[in-house]
Amino acid sequence: MSLRFYDSLTRRLRPFEPVEPGRVRMYTCGPTVYDRAHVGNFRAFIWEDLLRRYLRFKGYEVCQVMNLTDVDDRTITAATARGVPLAEVTDPVIEMFLEDWDTLGLEEPEHRPRATRFVEEMIRLIESLSERGLTYESDGSVYFAIGRSHGYGRLAGIDYGGLTATGRAAGDEEYDKDDPRDFVLWKGGDRGADGAVAVWDSPWGPGRPGWHLECSAMAMHHLGETLDIHTGGVDNLFPHHTNEIAQSEGVTGKKFSEFWLHAEHLLVEGRKMSKSLGNCFTIPELVERGHAPSAIRYLLLSGHYRAQLNFTFDGLEAAAKAVTRLHEFRNRVREAGGAELDASTDIGKAAARAGAAFEAAMDDDLNVSEALSAVFGLVREANHGLDAAHPLAPSGTRDALSVIDAFDRVFGVLAVRDRESSGGDDELVAWATARVGERERARASRDFARADAIRAEIEARGVIVEDLAEFTRLRVGGRTVQVPRPLRTVG
Repeated sequence: MSLRFYDSLTRRLRPFEPVEPGRVRMYTCGPTVYDRAHVGNFRAFIWEDLLRRYLRFKGYEVCQVMNLTDVDDRTITAATARGVPLAEVTDPVIEMFLEDWDTLGLEEPEHRPRATRFVEEMIRLIESLSERGLTYESDGSVYFAIGRSHGYGRLAGIDYGGLTATGRAAGDEEYDKDDPRDFVLWKGGDRGADGAVAVWDSPWGPGRPGWHLECSAMAMHHLGETLDIHTGGVDNLFPHHTNEIAQSEGVTGKKFSEFWLHAEHLLVEGRKMSKSLGNCFTIPELVERGHAPSAIRYLLLSGHYRAQLNFTFDGLEAAAKAVTRLHEFRNRVREAGGAELDASTDIGKAAARAGAAFEAAMDDDLNVSEALSAVFGLVREANHGLDAAHPLAPSGTRDALSVIDAFDRVFGVLAVRDRESSGGDDELVAWATARVGERERARASRDFARADAIRAEIEARGVIVEDLAEFTRLRVGGRTVQVPRPLRTVG
């Protein structure tokens, strides 16, 4: 099977071939930096990281652009409320975003442009659209006339005639438009306090660019007039991506992107994310609760990107155990390397099957469930051989490790797990040791429910707990720690 993706524009699975053989131009919609990104935002970002990694695994050179929206209504509102320049709001949020990005082990895109540094290019795009008769001015602002745009709305399956100015489809009601369905390209006129926070000179007077225009300018600057892949969340389908197509193709007369890929929303414990529900968790908040970044990353990658993913704390614990199982398997196979020939042909065949099944699954629109099934199938089979005292031959070791390494080149969870082990062992050991002591006190007072909960808490951070007669053994990464158990007195 050749690599194929579900294209939101054509609504079908299509074989993927980049415009330029061997090179992929990919644009991913980044965060609006008015507040720290939450785990729902990172669901899309980590899926896009998976996509990037798999394209590179397939041998493509990838040029990825992810923007930072540092000027829009929300950033301006935050700056105005605090009475500070725009950068005093956005710069710290960008730093937090990059910290969380690194915590979860995402690869750096080739370009991460900030919208405020591309305003001149946005002005030139508006001028080009105006030359083609696709805009009009009103009260110092410039609008895109969607009635003059052929095929408007096809990405989102929208009938222009039935389009109304509701919800996010509108967003510009405070501007004087000829048609409520049109969208703003340049926000001018009297903007009150907002105008003092973000304002640039233009042929139409002082103002600022519209949100949709920003991505078109940055994408075409770095990637050219036609992209191979444009990604984002399903909430970007309309109006953002729909308007991007209209204005970009209005300027160039060319197809803006060959493929449009969209990730579904994240649920938390079966409910939509909402600040009012208190379930918009950030990455530091999850880590502070004792959840390892590798487990967070694994859970966010464990479901297909086009299906809603239910993010639960039970799921995080299961993810931690899955990562630990893979980590321990890789270490076990490494330790088994160099043994004399025995059942190596069976392991070699199992590794070959797993490798082929993994790639076939990922080729099929990033079918992560089938890909993970293939990898864990190898883990079960190889562990069974090792448990039965069938040592792996060097060739079997290489074959099994090759599959695990290929998996992690794409999923990137073991690299994060290794970093947790090497960088935070002392701190994690101290914490786990203290929790074991608390667990022993709970057991001594016969509070077994609490003791079980503490053990689950420890294991959720990737620590293996083994209760032996005289001590509790903790396995933390490559380290083994023995915590003596208190002597029981007989009264």
